[in-house]
Parts: sequence; C-alpha cells; structure tokens
Amino acid sequence: MFTHKTPRVVAARRLTTRSGRQESGRFLAEGAQAVKEALRHGHVHELFVTEAAATRHADLLAGASAVSLINQRAAELLSETRTPQGIVAVCDTVSVSPATALAGKPKLVAVLVGVADPGNAGSVLRVADAAGADAVIFAGESVDVHNGKCVRASTGSVFHLPVAVERDVSSALAACEAAGLRTVAAHGYADADLDSAAGLTEPTAWLFGNEAHGLPETVLAAADQAVRVPIYGKAESLNLATAAAVCLYASALRNRP
Repeated sequence: MFTHKTPRVVAARRLTTRSGRQESGRFLAEGAQAVKEALRHGHVHELFVTEAAATRHADLLAGASAVSLINQRAAELLSETRTPQGIVAVCDTVSVSPATALAGKPKLVAVLVGVADPGNAGSVLRVADAAGADAVIFAGESVDVHNGKCVRASTGSVFHLPVAVERDVSSALAACEAAGLRTVAAHGYADADLDSAAGLTEPTAWLFGNEAHGLPETVLAAADQAVRVPIYGKAESLNLATAAAVCLYASALRNRP
C-alpha cells in the first residue's frame, strides 16, 4: 500500500498546485463522479484509492487499470477538501486553444472573463454542459480550469466539452467572432433584458465577468450586445453561476428544434 511518502504519491501531490499541473500537463480528478467521467472521457494515468473507497466503488474500479491502494494520510494530502472521498485520478489536462474549441460551427459558447472563484467557474462549466453549449473559454485572469475545486464543481463536465484557455481577452473575443458567434455580455445594468433582447437565436458567445467587478468596460464596449437578467422580485442580484444558467438556457431554449 502506498503512503504519503511513496514517490508516485509525492509526484501526484504536486498536481494540487497550478505550477505542478503546468509543468506536468496533468491534474487530479477527485471523487467518484469525477473519476467515473475521467475514465469514460479522459486519459487517466493512474488511480489512487483507499481500501474503504475501493470497497464502496468496486464497480467503478472493475474497468480501471493502474489502480494503486493508498493509506488515509496519502488520501488526505491528495485531496483539496476537508473530507476526502479516497478516490483520485491522475489525468491529462483538458484545455485546448480557442481555435480548437471553436472548430466547426458552434452555436452556444460560455466565456468566463476574469472569473476568480473555482467553485463558480466549475458550476458555470457544468451549466454550459447541461445547456448543450459547444465550448467554454476561460479568458483573462480566470481561475485554472484544472483547479481541484473547479473540477469538483463541474461534476465531470470538464471532460464533456472543449475547454479553452486564452489569457488575452481580445484574442478570445476575436476567436469567437472568427467562429461566427455574436458576443453577448451579461451585464446587470444593460438597457436590454432577456425578455426584450433580440438576436439570441443566432450563434452566441455569452460573456460572464468577475464575481465582484463584473465585465471590464473594454469588454462591454467590444461586445455586440449587453443583456441583463430581469429581477422581478426584491433580490438585489443573482450570483454568477445562477445568472449564467439563466442566460445560457435562454439561448438554448430559443434554439431547441
């Protein structure tokens, strides 16, 4: 049984850091659901599992190769949660260029601009997957898509659709335009709202901004349109993931055959 001092566990632990992930081209997917989707859709190099987790998830491990038993201390150090599930996969990173993510004729794309919270980013990725989006782009100084909390919040969706990373926001917007997408900024103070906005039946890239500061003025100016989610009750606003769900589904529902 591997311990936290076993070289392969030590190497895997480096993947809990952004620099370790960038250097190796690998990341950790923790939890039964994430591991299940990694085995189905990703490239898994090794699976670390405690004895207790191996018993709980025997059906999941039946089709897996390169399974290594670890003790509880090793599981704790490979986890980024307070209560480790005891099952972690070492996977190839999934990010691609915007040109690759937007190849073909995308109809619906989510672009995260400077989104800092990994839980929010992973939730938006999950929503985009559920709404049938063709890709998600992490633009500007957005959180690392391979961050453990982001991967967990996506509940496996990180493996389901193309995820691009582009640090230059202007380049990300240009890639959307080149792919034939209208850029629509989700902006709480826009004149148009989802009830009155035109053009949502066209191929659309929704732009979502930082949780605290929203989208930069330069991005709002560059977008083809700005749209707000109408607030009918007394709530001051919606959080990022909820607003993204409403916007992406507004487009998806209007384009259902």
